[in-house]
Amino acid sequence: MTGSPHAVLAATFAPGETAVTSAMRFTREVMTAWATGGVLHTAEQIAGDLAEQVADEPFEVIWKHFGDAVQVELRQRSLPQGDPKAPSVSVEEWGVTFSGDSRVHWARLTLPGSAEQVAAEWLQESSRGTHWLGFLADASDLLAGTLDPDMVPAIIAQVVVPRLSSWCAVYTADDAGPRLVYLWHADEARNDALREQLAEMDVSAADNRRTSAIAMGETQVLAVPLTARGRSLGLMCLGRPDRFTDEVIQFAEDIGRRAALAMDNARLYAQQAAANRALQRSLLPPNEPEVPGLDYGVVYEPAGEANEVGGDFYDLFKAGDDYWRFAIGDVCGTGPEAAAVTGLARHTLRLLAREGYGVAAVLGRLNQAIMEEGERARFLTLLHGDITPVANGLEVRLVSAGHPEALRLKPNGKVEAVTTPQSLLGVFHEVAFEADTVHLDHGDVLLAVTDGVTERRSGGRLLDDDGGLARMLSECAGLSARAVAERIRRGAAEFAAEPSADDLAILVLRAR
Repeated sequence: MTGSPHAVLAATFAPGETAVTSAMRFTREVMTAWATGGVLHTAEQIAGDLAEQVADEPFEVIWKHFGDAVQVELRQRSLPQGDPKAPSVSVEEWGVTFSGDSRVHWARLTLPGSAEQVAAEWLQESSRGTHWLGFLADASDLLAGTLDPDMVPAIIAQVVVPRLSSWCAVYTADDAGPRLVYLWHADEARNDALREQLAEMDVSAADNRRTSAIAMGETQVLAVPLTARGRSLGLMCLGRPDRFTDEVIQFAEDIGRRAALAMDNARLYAQQAAANRALQRSLLPPNEPEVPGLDYGVVYEPAGEANEVGGDFYDLFKAGDDYWRFAIGDVCGTGPEAAAVTGLARHTLRLLAREGYGVAAVLGRLNQAIMEEGERARFLTLLHGDITPVANGLEVRLVSAGHPEALRLKPNGKVEAVTTPQSLLGVFHEVAFEADTVHLDHGDVLLAVTDGVTERRSGGRLLDDDGGLARMLSECAGLSARAVAERIRRGAAEFAAEPSADDLAILVLRAR
């Protein structure tokens, strides 16, 4: 076996009791998709054996198809303790390789029989009925398992080869005509020659409304349209040396319908994710200003999926000739509604600050603006302040509107809260805010976070229970602002094993 793999499927697994069984289930899905039933149980056992050795830490399982063999690689960034063990079943070859801070434990299996034999055996079994239903179910699971538009064509090809055809070419609809995006032949050595043949084939002659045949030498080519929600997305072309039976055509059309829906879902998801990433970027500061006497660091991590806009935000901007403003806030919820309030808050803060309004007056007017949104209004916690450089450090006036308290760290490690809790925004029409004045001597640090830090949960305990955040900050004496922000971020991440379900924002101001 030589050359690069012509198919790769991978998945990442979190540590825990279900890690091993999840890795084995993933392996079963991969082997089913690749029609490698002859090694299915052996492959499952190998994946389970390797996963058992590293299941206490996150790991990645990567399956590679080389045509005549399959190889599993179990990759882990944190190096496990102890020597790796061989799989409990017979394999062609196994070993361990290292790359930087990652270890890859791998094993290789030779596949029995040729692609044509596998396809013939599958077609014979499918005539009994139950195998066909299982095939469709497995194909649907694989296609529904990704929302990456680039991965769907690869999965389509891996589902049908060699079960329905010797090779598969997936085309997407383009303004200039059909465009080949993925090609997979059961015989890897024939990929290049096949690609040249396809370049000469007139794919545009295929009917984009129903399954049709395309002439390509002595090869039988079946063109299955990929149509979803009334929109033509492309073609799935299948090729084999003998004719396509009615059963194979039926199977191909059914897979085509499922594949088209998966492609359309992935396309819509990617468009929404791109739009929301652009929206998220527009809600964050466009640049990092230079503030005399100030060293600052920020961390921002939205916790939602790619199609969700986070509710946390921060800002730091120049408001006058000799003073600057900062803000860190948390809008209730996520998505477009939260983004609307975030945009309103950021633009209101900047506009009123440059008009000369003090921090307390700005929050009062912002509260009115949020209340005027009516049913669209969202609760908002906000810490807003101004920074004025002075001879012996920084003078800071700030207001905490329902926000986690700001903490000041002295060079000797002493930590104290410096804000007075006041009403959050978007609740009461008539609210009067008062600013607290805080002086930062050279070396003092002011820390402001959202509740994605303070309310990070591990079991029944929160990170900030019994002053947990203050203790964490006290260990940061002498660090730069960026180092403090990173230390708090890392501490929040390490506090609980599960990924955070809340957005996280950290703003650190340090007087130089």
